[in-house]
Amino acid sequence: MPDPTLANIVALLLTAALAAYVLFAGADFGGGVWDLLASGPRKARQREVIAHSIAPIWEANHVWLILAVVLLFTCFPAAFARLCIVLHIPLSLMLVGIVLRGSAFVFRSYDTAEDRAQRRWGRLFAIASLLTPLLLGISIGALVSGRVVELDHGDFVARFVDPWFTPFSIAVGLLTLAVFALLAAVFLTLETTDPELVEDFRRRALLAGVSVFATAFFALVLAPGGAPLLHQGLLASTWAMPFHVLTGLAAIGVLAALWLRIYRLARLAVGVQVLCIIGGWALSQYPYVIPPDLTIEAAAAPRATLRLTIIVLLAGAVVLLPSLIYLFRVFKSGPADRPEQRAQGG
Repeated sequence: MPDPTLANIVALLLTAALAAYVLFAGADFGGGVWDLLASGPRKARQREVIAHSIAPIWEANHVWLILAVVLLFTCFPAAFARLCIVLHIPLSLMLVGIVLRGSAFVFRSYDTAEDRAQRRWGRLFAIASLLTPLLLGISIGALVSGRVVELDHGDFVARFVDPWFTPFSIAVGLLTLAVFALLAAVFLTLETTDPELVEDFRRRALLAGVSVFATAFFALVLAPGGAPLLHQGLLASTWAMPFHVLTGLAAIGVLAALWLRIYRLARLAVGVQVLCIIGGWALSQYPYVIPPDLTIEAAAAPRATLRLTIIVLLAGAVVLLPSLIYLFRVFKSGPADRPEQRAQGG
């Protein structure tokens, strides 16, 4: 039999892994979005900064997605099976996007000639960076809407398209894309010391911040009919008001810090904002893994599996976390010696 306490601990670890993936890999995906939208006389230099900010760490960031998937199919196999069956279309397309994005980035980076092939790989990288977060958000929107249920009747569309192809799910997809773009633009302000490029990314961050407000409002308007459990949790729960206040303050703090050009504060505030969004989602659907019927306890694996998983995670963290911290210290300690600085003799 599953242990409710252990199941909740694993569910918390699963949420933490997803939050880490959104924070770190989300910024990488957002970088691809700004690569696609690079414009003006400095668009080549913008893309160069984006590439150099992503290159050292983009593969390492996928460890959080792998951890989340392993935790889901090991500790909540019933939930994993249902998600992979009902949402197999958006999830499969998302995985294809991840693979295409990584492959295109590598081929573009190691193509020494600035020719048509390199530009083609660049477009594929950027388009995949845009579509993958959209599909991830659509899948999350379908999950929280309560429409991910196993049907033994109906045609293909009713069983495998209708659960995720809804206005609410699309709104959540757009919100996810806007959040990723905001993360990337804020982080990129600290990836170069060129004042012109910093200003370019600052303007993009402000635009993305406004887009997050707009898409979040759009999703909230659609929530009563599209995701009633989420709507009830976000408005009627005892924790709802503190979360709304903290999320709002963080969002305003991001825009204020960007306006005042305090970029390190903006980076801290956007991290808090994203964590609040994910935390609000998790709390609103607790105790369900998949609303409206599959709870954490009902979906959990036997007690022995949960206990061994937690032990292995703690042991692995001893190796993984110091390695990741060292990786970020080596490649993310500051914007010194960027390519544009070398070109200027800096």
